[in-house]
Amino acid sequence: MLRTTFLSQNAQRLMRSSYSGYYLSSEIKEKPKNFHRPDTQPGSNDASEAADATATILAESMEPQRTLFQSMQEHKTPPNKVTWLEALKEREIQLAQGKTLDSYAYRTSKTYVIGEKTRADSFCYLNLPFKDDPMLRDGYINAFGRLRVGQLFQDLDALAGRIAYRHCAPAEPVNVTASVDRIYMVKKVDEIENYNFLLAGSVTWTGRSSMEISVKGYAFESKLPENFKESDLPADNCFLTANFTFVARNPETHKSFPINRLLPVTEPEWIDYRRAESHNASKKLRAKLETLDKVPPTNEESKLIHKMWISSKSIEKLGPEKPQNLILMKDTYSYSTLFMQPQYRNRHSYMIFGGYLLRQTFELAYCTSAAFARAPPRFVSLDSTTFKAPVPVGSVLYMKASVCYTEHIHESDEAAESVKKIKELGDFDLPSANRLSTDEKDFLSSPGTLVQVQVDTGIRTLDSKKLTESGTFVYSFFVPRDHVAYDNPGYCSVFPESYGEMMAYVDGRRRAEDTANYVDQLKRISPKPKN
Repeated sequence: MLRTTFLSQNAQRLMRSSYSGYYLSSEIKEKPKNFHRPDTQPGSNDASEAADATATILAESMEPQRTLFQSMQEHKTPPNKVTWLEALKEREIQLAQGKTLDSYAYRTSKTYVIGEKTRADSFCYLNLPFKDDPMLRDGYINAFGRLRVGQLFQDLDALAGRIAYRHCAPAEPVNVTASVDRIYMVKKVDEIENYNFLLAGSVTWTGRSSMEISVKGYAFESKLPENFKESDLPADNCFLTANFTFVARNPETHKSFPINRLLPVTEPEWIDYRRAESHNASKKLRAKLETLDKVPPTNEESKLIHKMWISSKSIEKLGPEKPQNLILMKDTYSYSTLFMQPQYRNRHSYMIFGGYLLRQTFELAYCTSAAFARAPPRFVSLDSTTFKAPVPVGSVLYMKASVCYTEHIHESDEAAESVKKIKELGDFDLPSANRLSTDEKDFLSSPGTLVQVQVDTGIRTLDSKKLTESGTFVYSFFVPRDHVAYDNPGYCSVFPESYGEMMAYVDGRRRAEDTANYVDQLKRISPKPKN
């Protein structure tokens, strides 16, 4: 599966060998040297030679693609994707015959035989040696010198896709990402230049045509391990957990496709299997009984809505004297519109890669959170998200983001003046769903504001006026109190005014409680650190 991120890695590795001489010479020479190539020629055949555009163009360089195709031709093996023109022409041929083509690469399932697979059969991993490879690291770093999480989302989804196909083999159905059940940052890995990352995962549960895939991120201060099994990876090094649900479709009938059954073989694998089974049943039940679209708020939530309504009257009276770090929900909106180009298609050629969509929604959520807090936010979690409709190449993607919930995580001995100011920010006498952690590696180990951003997406094809809902993504960020640009204490709050905004706030409160419960469960089942 070729994607922008992989192209970036290859392009940067090619660059690394070219510039290694510079690093050596710059260490030897005493006088500083400007880092640029002399511009002596008026013309060029390479757009990346314009220094201002070098980073951008090499991030999506076509040269690694050409290298890949040449390698595949030499070894007489098919590449992971065809050119867009080939796929486009084939689809036109199929449409002329009255057929629908879901995938260029997967035309037949090959076999309908169902067997059993272990987790070891689907186990996959991806090395990201940021400590050892400065050019690779440069493609994953954000403006504040920390991990650019959106880039990592692409890798997570791509790895999950690879795991799904390994589990289904030798059958070859069309596997698609149905949902992201949660992505959670277990602990901080701020200085990524000090770590080599490894993403690894496997299938942890299977239904008839669906499978849950668990992927974890590990950070190593030393060299990455070699020749290892999933059980060999140290839990102490885990900094991220992610769960995906994939569904299999028959490429010929476009209906659900039965997949291999998962056979857990160890006690931890059985525990994971039962936990995933319970989670799936609970998710279906909650979708029917607990969504605000179908069930009214609880008595406690109704009281909260009433408190918000009363507070809104007080806020109106303040006028321009309203605290600057109390922001109305209607003033937090951000928008983005993108045309879906074929360079970001998935392995089936006609739909956009799910990891790219995750990256784009994350980037908009990050912008929204940063503008709201006036400080660099830290990603904490992505809540359960369902991909309601695939995004076709050639369609228009509309994204709308807003801050839907905030809560303050403060010290138990917070200064009285500080507590008074927190009350002025409209906390509605609510206890925080999340608590201050005593583990300095946790994001919530210092006082600050938990900011929840909801990104709604819709797609429209050019031959239609209808906007189809594609999915809603809810990201949680943490903004440390001492990093916020507002007056001390550096907390910030979003304030809902309309009934619809209040319902979004209540929904955000529920999600915050779910995340807190998930963290508590994670800590209970995690092995104790070794002395």
